[in-house]
Amino acid sequence: MSTKPVRIAQISDLHIKPPGSLAYGRVDTAKALERCVAALNEFQPAPDFVVISGDLADTPTVEEYRYLERLLAPLKLPFAGIPGNHDSRDLMRAAFPTASYAYPSGPLDQKIEVGGLDLLLLDSSVAGKPHGELEAPTLNWLDATLTASFDRPAFIFLHHPPFKAGIWHMDRQNLLNASELAPIVRRHPRVQLIATGHIHRAALTMFAGVPTTICPAPNHAVDLDLAELREPSFKVEPPALHLHTWFPGEDFGTVVTHQVPIGKFDGPHPFFGRDGKLL
Repeated sequence: MSTKPVRIAQISDLHIKPPGSLAYGRVDTAKALERCVAALNEFQPAPDFVVISGDLADTPTVEEYRYLERLLAPLKLPFAGIPGNHDSRDLMRAAFPTASYAYPSGPLDQKIEVGGLDLLLLDSSVAGKPHGELEAPTLNWLDATLTASFDRPAFIFLHHPPFKAGIWHMDRQNLLNASELAPIVRRHPRVQLIATGHIHRAALTMFAGVPTTICPAPNHAVDLDLAELREPSFKVEPPALHLHTWFPGEDFGTVVTHQVPIGKFDGPHPFFGRDGKLL
């Protein structure tokens, strides 16, 4: 087993529109992605890889994916993306033709090895629908890929959360066949993390015995309307990304996820003065 930590940055729900267009007439998602790319390039130590967990485009159109390619060009880190409900499999395949897709057509599943860690990217998109489902080829591929190794820890990424987050209008469009994913995860203890997107805000729970997260977005957040008081809405909250770090150790090591705010903030400031005393 590798003795080096592996750092995986996750960004999600970019919703890139044509140049000059705003999401919902209000949110400049392109500027948000530019700030996100700058933050990733500046982060130390540099992440080993970046996963974009769905909704890369918004409508989607060829123009949006071309604009996305231009916006991602300054990113100095290797990356891969998976479709969300706003994406098109065919347009994504054309935009990223060198990706290591498991199938020549259909779901855009990928396996990527980063140091001592396997990243398994699952396509949960359903054409023309907001909810997610994992098709039989994806579930079979996941089971076979996990079976192929017994000692490498694995992270699973997909767009749709396999659990309810408590936001009524999002919970009806999560991963509808999560019950088919759960037994596969339970069969393979090397799965150390399941990381998702879709809801545009950070959340954490356990699914099939594995820590499972939702990544915040670099642009806008779904309103945390747990009391079901409002129509489906969004807020422009502080943007952020997730940094998942795998530390080698006994069994399959350990995983720590940090939420990293995107932007410039005051500090860092020392806790202690030159005399060693707490300021």
